[in-house]
Amino acid sequence: MREFFVVNGRRLSYLDFGGPGVPLLALHGHYNEASAFGPLAETLAPRWRVIALDQRGHGESDRAAGYGRDDYVADIAAFHRHLDLGPVAVAGHSLGGLNAYQYAARHPGRVTALIVEDIGAVVACDWSFTERLPLGAPSRRELIAALGPAAPYLECSVRRSGDGWGYSFGLEDTVRSQQALNGDHWDDWTGVSCPTLLVRGSRSDELAADHARAMVARRHGGAELVELPAGHVVHHDAPAEFADAVRDFLARSAAS
Repeated sequence: MREFFVVNGRRLSYLDFGGPGVPLLALHGHYNEASAFGPLAETLAPRWRVIALDQRGHGESDRAAGYGRDDYVADIAAFHRHLDLGPVAVAGHSLGGLNAYQYAARHPGRVTALIVEDIGAVVACDWSFTERLPLGAPSRRELIAALGPAAPYLECSVRRSGDGWGYSFGLEDTVRSQQALNGDHWDDWTGVSCPTLLVRGSRSDELAADHARAMVARRHGGAELVELPAGHVVHHDAPAEFADAVRDFLARSAAS
């Protein structure tokens, strides 16, 4: 079910996949939106009820004046308050993964367990891919064709736009967001106190294996690493393995 709420005059949207399960908040990466978590939500049900936010500038949420670190974290805090839930588990991919662990670090006690998918504690994002994306096309089929190998990862965000087809995110907004993503975030990563699962795609071009191992080592037992046969978008490339890893981790976290 799609729902909306308003923060500082901006409308944010989210998908509540429903069911009787324990809430799991989910945060997508760049080029995506809440609907990207549909397959995961179906697999985790009925034990877990996935509630996924269209982050600012994405999906059905409004565009924003800023896309800084504090902006995204404040949106998550408002989302959590709006849902009127107690402490919850949070999962995030890429942009959403960094947002998730910064939220957990800055709001201790609000996150019971954390899943971070393929993003590091030091980020050097390259936005040249964004700048090369086709601006649009007369039909959905033509836009999907123009996206080439990237189409499976972006098709959930393809939208009718005026007389043609485009995206549910703005290209200029995405570049600004990617630029603001970059930096050294070790303090936030090591500041997380809840159990954490770091998921890395074995073919990832975003999170290097040695950096992922260093992230786990610097958490002194508070985090664990799983590597799955995937690229950067692990939940897409290895959906069953990803869901199994998340389910097992959440079960262990709940039992501890």
